[in-house]
Amino acid sequence: MFKIPAKDLEWQITTPQVMGILNLTPDSFYEASRHSNIDSAIAQAHLFIQEGASIIDIGAQSTRPGAHMEGAEIEIQRLFPYIEAIHQAYPKQLISVDTFYASVAEAALKAGAHIINDISCGGFDENILKVVAKNNAGYIGMYLTGGMDSMHKVEPREDIIATLISYFEAKKKLLSKYGIEHWVIDPGFGFGKTVEENFTIVKKMNELKKGGLPILLGASRKSSLYKTLGIESKDALNATTIVNTVGLLKGAAIVRVHDVKEAAEIIKLLPYLQ
Repeated sequence: MFKIPAKDLEWQITTPQVMGILNLTPDSFYEASRHSNIDSAIAQAHLFIQEGASIIDIGAQSTRPGAHMEGAEIEIQRLFPYIEAIHQAYPKQLISVDTFYASVAEAALKAGAHIINDISCGGFDENILKVVAKNNAGYIGMYLTGGMDSMHKVEPREDIIATLISYFEAKKKLLSKYGIEHWVIDPGFGFGKTVEENFTIVKKMNELKKGGLPILLGASRKSSLYKTLGIESKDALNATTIVNTVGLLKGAAIVRVHDVKEAAEIIKLLPYLQ
């Protein structure tokens, strides 16, 4: 079991969990995940909860290849009313916010969020770690190379798993300086990696477990899946389910998905497959 801070709520991971993706951006790569008004977002949050989501992950900045970086102020303007509304409607529901800006994290936690999901693991704005520690918030840190404009560039590596282990060991030391000992690692499926590296992460997820921290797998409908099959993201639910099943069997603690119902069904069946 993992017990992770989550501001004023308890976040215990005793069995695998599902994180449902709720996007507030007009250009996220999967169109069906986008929401442009509060009523639609609350309805989606309600559906996610009914289908079995432990966490709702709200994002206001697309990080797909070629996405324009809007900046912290626009993120805050987009996020604040939605977080407040969802938190008011479901005060006991864990809400995470997908951001790498300290100012956005501060505003999001004030509005009712509990977890910060940072793709840069403190690399873009280290002050975000101060915000997390001060608020006793949950934290998810992802493996990422490059900057905001080069995060999808593939860097040469001999062994992606060894690279991930080394990266997260260094990040554990960094976060520890801020008093953050219990958090979630995300190997960054789809960010600056070859297709082979992405699938290796899933196949060898159990090797990352040796670090002693829970692992999030975020492969939902990503290009390594749909391009390998010669289809589009809208048709990649089955591929997502297959990859999530393998990842969960190999030790993933959380799957971040667009389709909560199907992911929750995998978890219900896991005890019969292990």
